[in-house]
Amino acid sequence: MSVSIRQLVDANVDSIGLSWLAGRSGGDRLLGVSSVEPADLVGYLNLIHPKRLHVFGRAESDYYARLDDARKRGILSDLVAGHPAGIVVTEGIEPDPMLVELCEADGLPLLSSPLGSARVVDLLRLWLSKATASSTSVHGVFMDVLGMGVLIAGESGLGKSELALELISRGHGLVADDVVDFRRIAPHAIEGRAPPLLRNMLEVRGLGMLDIRAIFGETAVRPKMKLKLIVQLIRRSAMENEYQRLPLEALTQDVLGLAVRKVVIPVAAGRNIAVLTEAAVRSVVLSLRGWDTTREFVERQNRLIQESDG
Repeated sequence: MSVSIRQLVDANVDSIGLSWLAGRSGGDRLLGVSSVEPADLVGYLNLIHPKRLHVFGRAESDYYARLDDARKRGILSDLVAGHPAGIVVTEGIEPDPMLVELCEADGLPLLSSPLGSARVVDLLRLWLSKATASSTSVHGVFMDVLGMGVLIAGESGLGKSELALELISRGHGLVADDVVDFRRIAPHAIEGRAPPLLRNMLEVRGLGMLDIRAIFGETAVRPKMKLKLIVQLIRRSAMENEYQRLPLEALTQDVLGLAVRKVVIPVAAGRNIAVLTEAAVRSVVLSLRGWDTTREFVERQNRLIQESDG
């Protein structure tokens, strides 16, 4: 996803104090694609990386002031020729009139901020990480279970909402029901939240729409969580036909380019799926701490086999 310089300025007038100095006609220049990290989209003035949003701070200004006029013209010409997204002059520095003239003629956005360069770079990268993040919508119920973001997935009629309701009654939190909006907010982080229309709502067959916040209180809902685990509910027959009973390798599912840990729970009458879900979360927490129960069992079995052969 890309954003224009005009969108960036409008969104950061208050937080960064961005204002136009020149090149307003180039406000539609785009900044950011989904395959590029925010750290590569904005940084200090560097002609080796011409297409970024360049920040011109005190250090760059002091260096520029020591150059002769010919060298200054050369740097500015190279800068404009690289077709950058824009230039931000920080700390209220008055830009060289030559730079203002070139930016106005080329339609190159020239912006100003009263903040220091480091602060501007950090705030812009943070904003860009959210504005340019890839996103998707997934069918399921997203929960906070023991502090871990858990997506409950599966075909209709398997009891996802009933499971969510039981988990809520056990003290866990609802993030989203039916439709979950996921956004990749960092190289190794995916954040999920509910669409505005469905916020705090849970649909349960026979009961209709329930306002979980009104029924269970403020602590029963969460505005957002990071996705750490997918619990896939399936029918028992599908479990026997498609999955190993004792998988040696952890299952994962690709979400927005990240491999997310996944567990599969067959649904059958009499099974307490809420307890199984809590156990799955605890097992994943242990694995993240380096505790692999399945592998330990296999190694113990191999040792017993070797001892019996000996």
